Amino acid sequence: MKQLLRSLALSSVIVTTSAVGAWAADFVAKIGHLESTQQSRHIHLEKVAALVAERTNGAVEFQIFPQGQLGQQREMTEGVQLGTLEATVAPAAFLGGFNPAISILDIPFLLPDDDAKAQELRAGAFGQALCDSFDSRGVECLMLWPNGKKNFTSNKPLTGMGDFAGQTFRVMDSNILIEQYKSLGASAIALPFGELYTSLQTGVVDAQENPLDTIRAMKFYEVQKYLVVSNHGAMEDVILFNPAFWQSLPAEYQTVITDAFAEVIPDLIAHKAAAVAASLEEIKAAGLDVSELTAEDKASFREIMYPATRTAYVERAGDEGAALIDLYEKEYAAIK
Repeated sequence: MKQLLRSLALSSVIVTTSAVGAWAADFVAKIGHLESTQQSRHIHLEKVAALVAERTNGAVEFQIFPQGQLGQQREMTEGVQLGTLEATVAPAAFLGGFNPAISILDIPFLLPDDDAKAQELRAGAFGQALCDSFDSRGVECLMLWPNGKKNFTSNKPLTGMGDFAGQTFRVMDSNILIEQYKSLGASAIALPFGELYTSLQTGVVDAQENPLDTIRAMKFYEVQKYLVVSNHGAMEDVILFNPAFWQSLPAEYQTVITDAFAEVIPDLIAHKAAAVAASLEEIKAAGLDVSELTAEDKASFREIMYPATRTAYVERAGDEGAALIDLYEKEYAAIK
């Protein structure tokens, strides 16, 4: 038994953090996600797993599978829906085809810069309504988890809003993101992420948007000259459980799990911020021309970009989207 446990720990195929005997659990949840074991999502999933094991006296065990070991996000989401996987922590940007309502998070400058105010939106009526939109898709959404924000890079100057006109940006496959750039006079092309480095290098596209730690990890700074620290696009995770598994849990365990996911959010935000700060220093050292949008700049960008992307979202998400956007605007105005 000791040798078996040692082998599992070394393999990193299944990462378990139960402090109690692993085989004593009454409920075992496999949780799949796409990030590496060094990234914020995985590190804090481990923390949640430890809290849940401790607070249920080992009755609930989370087995965490990072780096797409259980498949790509679509496969994991469908697995949660079908019951072949108990849970996944999924980037909201990958869920628009599964649930068009979640694409509201593609709208630029949706969340306030202030972390506490952004968390009010996640944890309040808007965040709950967004989670509730998954009910009709056959999965149980617990909450949103923050995972950073996107920034602009380009091979051409981006010193002001007018510089965006005529440039071509790579985006994920989202009509909302395409409209985001159209509103600035730019064009956008949806390309697979794996093709982005070469597309920037060869000039297929001029520019792109990603979180700073992604820009560093993928070495996009090698094929880009300018960076604008804009924090314009929210990168939110969605915590999804299989409904049958979730409903099989005693209510007290459901509370323990929900509270644990919420409890680690401040540490998650701080860990991500540290990774972003370190990435920015590395990008600067690589020689990129770095600028940062002021609060006034962001307000000006939002004024231009929000109406166009709002319209694109409602067209995509229909009445459900219209109700969500109305609730968002009410909540946003209240905390602004």
